[in-house]
Parts: sequence; structure tokens; C-alpha cells
Amino acid sequence: MTADILIGGGGPDYGVQQHLSLGYANRHGLIAGATGTGKTVTLQILAEGFSKAGVPVFLSDVKGDLSGLAKSGSEAHKLHTPFMERAGKIGFSDFTYEAFPVTFWDLFGDQGHPVRTTVSEMGPLLLARLLELTEAQEGILNIAFRLADEEGLPLLDLKDLQSLLVWIGENAKELSLRYGNVSSASIGAIQRRLLVLENQGGTGLFGEPALALSDLMRLDAKGRGEINILAADKLMGAPGLYATFLLWLLSELFEELPEVGDPDKPKLVFFFDEAHLLFDDAPKALVDKVEQVARLIRSKGVGVYFITQNPADVPEDILGQLGNRIQHALRAFTAKDRKELRMAAETYRENPAFKTEEAIREVGVGEAVTSMLQRKGVPGIVERTLIRPPSSQLGPITKAERAALMAASDMAGKYDTAIDRSSAFEILKTRADAAAAEAAKAEEAAEEGSPQLREFNAARRYSGERVARSTSRRSTTRQSQSIGGAVASVVIKELKGTTGRRIVRGILGGLFKGR
Repeated sequence: MTADILIGGGGPDYGVQQHLSLGYANRHGLIAGATGTGKTVTLQILAEGFSKAGVPVFLSDVKGDLSGLAKSGSEAHKLHTPFMERAGKIGFSDFTYEAFPVTFWDLFGDQGHPVRTTVSEMGPLLLARLLELTEAQEGILNIAFRLADEEGLPLLDLKDLQSLLVWIGENAKELSLRYGNVSSASIGAIQRRLLVLENQGGTGLFGEPALALSDLMRLDAKGRGEINILAADKLMGAPGLYATFLLWLLSELFEELPEVGDPDKPKLVFFFDEAHLLFDDAPKALVDKVEQVARLIRSKGVGVYFITQNPADVPEDILGQLGNRIQHALRAFTAKDRKELRMAAETYRENPAFKTEEAIREVGVGEAVTSMLQRKGVPGIVERTLIRPPSSQLGPITKAERAALMAASDMAGKYDTAIDRSSAFEILKTRADAAAAEAAKAEEAAEEGSPQLREFNAARRYSGERVARSTSRRSTTRQSQSIGGAVASVVIKELKGTTGRRIVRGILGGLFKGR
């Protein structure tokens, strides 16, 4: 075990070793630089250093190169000679090739052990971010989570949420009185976004068995920290899913781990590659959440390192909390690039030996401008640093080698088979089936009842005998005709008589009297 991690050599002729102190490794960090400047190798050597020091690591493998951590480097590699020369230049006398303990994970279950969480654990805020919902649609989602708690409906997978949204739509009128307007249009929009998520492969993320955080914090038999590698090459096709999953994992670590203050070394180091995906078009509430987690999670013994092309990709409030910095070359082709380069240089503690802005622009591949936290957490003076060579293989391992490592892993078989226990989907289906069966039973009973009961259920007056409607109509008509005929005969007879003629004359005289 070591008290620090060798980063490389700085100073004149790169002869002064630069270290990352384990005691300040949970103060977070930044690895930045343009494409092709060596960020991946820097991430690789940091993962090696933490693992050797007994610190578990979680990182995402965006390009597939980091799987080489599981295999020892080789003297037959084309870069063996340059590596040995670099090791000698920076005073890395005990440089050797070795493999490190690696566990492969994959949201799709293809290149690693499956990673799952439940819809409930993801929560409405992160799920709304993942689905890119509007404020009104996010409100519906919050109602769904509240109802799931109140009604005892576990939300484990996507079909649980989809069935609950259907139930909310069917009872929208009653729910609107309690929770405010429940729009069917908003429910439909959420369902469509869930369909998009399914098409992106997000179905496999939600379900059981859910990932146990303790499985990310293991040590091997030699006391080395396990390096957990998330296969992210396919996942990058759904950047929202990638960013949301990593943020969920970070949030779960924050929620579950106990306070440890300032430990001698971190309990876990979390590398967030392609960090700009987390903040692109993110709502303020989500950025505030990330800032809160970054500020407080160090007291849980977790170090977070953001990897991105430009420091400007990270919001200032979060950037200010990243004490350990490794800045590879930045290109300055436009006025905006030059401004961002100048701003990046201003965040370092100046070195009188060179101008930081020029150094950031001029460092070559495998070099970086570094500043590590020193005693009492004070930022170190910026140095031009030649990054040490990796001990593990540079580049990916083969599919067969990956499969063999997965088969021999402690995690083999634990997460491979999904479990579909009774949850919201099954409970709501059972309720609907029971209600349908009860309605059918009541209808059947009504059909089998007495004529009197059927008449009562049909809300008709019962006269004592069942008479066909056509017969009833004919008898009533004849009765009406006989009464009317009798009255008409009497009136006509009277009009024909003397009295009738008097009445007629009196009426006509009254009408024309005034003329």
C-alpha cells in the first residue's frame, strides 16, 4: 500500500515526481484536454494507482480501451521501449507490468454483468431528466410516485410505471380534485417518452435484482481495490441514459454511505467520463443536485473525477470544488477557444518558470499541466508533467478474454437472471380482473332473476301482469277512440238542435256587432 499515487514527472527535465495524495483524493478532480491528447491513459494510470492503494474504482469505458486494465502490459508491445525511457526520465524505478482486478458491467448485459435499478430508486427528478419531460409532465410523474406510495404499488420496472399511468388516466377526474389538473395529453406524452426509452434499450436498466453498492466496493485477495468498468461504447448512443445512470449511481452512494469525515484514503473513486453530457441542457434543479452531491459526498469518503474536453463544460460552482487537476492540451483556433484557454489557465496557482496559458496550449501527447492538493488542502503550484506509463495493457482485450474474466468473476450468476416479482403491474391487473369478474357476476345474476326483479332493475313500473307492448298500445288506442267518439256525437247532436243554433248565432253576433 502507498500513501500517494505517482502521476508523472515535472520540473526541469521532468525529474521531479508529481503525486496525488490519497488523503486529499476525495477532494475530487478534473481530467481535461482535447481529443487525442492522452486523457484515457491518464485515467488508466489513476485507476491503477488507486487499485494498488486498496481503493475500489468505478469508471466508464467509452471507447473500449480501458478493458486492458485486466491484462498485464507486455515487453512485446510496440511502445515498450518508449515506456521504459519515460519511466527512467521521471524516476519511476520500480515500474513493472501487471494486471489489475477488474469487474465488467453493462446496462445491456452484453459486455458485462447486467446493471439494474428500480424505477422507485431512480426517483421522479432523474427519471424526468432521462425522459426530457416538461414541467407539467414532471408534475404528473410526481403524482404517480406519490400514488404508488399511498396505494402500496411497487414501481420496479417500466411496465409498472406504464400501467400506473394508465390507471391515473382512467381516474383523472377524481385525482384532479386532489392533486390538481391531470391532463390526458401529459400522460400520453410521458408514455411516448417511455416508448422511446424502451427503443434505446432502457428496459434492461429497470428491474431486479438491483445493483448492490457493496459490490462496487470490493477488494481482491491481495488487498487491491476492484476496478469496476462500465461498458459505455453502445451506451453513448443514448447519452441521456448514460448521464442519468451515472448520476443515479452517484446519488445512491451519497444517500447510502455513512459519514467518515476526512479518511486516510477514499472508500471509492468515481470517474465520470464525457462529463459534459451531464450538464448539456440540464435543468437548474438537476445542476443544483449535482453541486450538492459533489460538495457533500467527499465526507462519505467518495472522490469524484470529471473527464471532459474542456473545463468550461463543467459549471463554475462544481469546477471550483475540483482540487486535483490534470489538464492536457487545449486547442485555441477561435476567439472563443482562446477565451476558454485563458480562463482555464487562471484557475491554477502560477509557476514563475513558465506561463500557464502557453503551457496548456503547448504540452504534447502524454504530457499535462498538473496541480494537486498539498498539505491542508492547498492547491499545488502548476507543473508541466510527463505522465507515467501504464502497467496494464494499453488498448482493449479480446472478446474471449473478456468472457473468461466474466465467467470467473465473483459477480457471475448474481445479476444475470432478471426477477419479475409482484409489483404495480401485477397488482393493478389483479384489481382490474377482480372488478371485471364482479361486474360479470352481477349481470349474470340479473339475467337469471324473476320477471319482477328484472322489471325493478330496469326501473319500470310493474302492473302485476306482463303484457306485450304492442297489445297494450292497441287496447289503449281503442279505448281512447271510443271515449272521444261518444263525446263528439253528443256535441254534434246538440249543435244540430235549437239550442245549438242559438249558441252559434250569439257567437257570430258578438263578432260582427261592432261593424
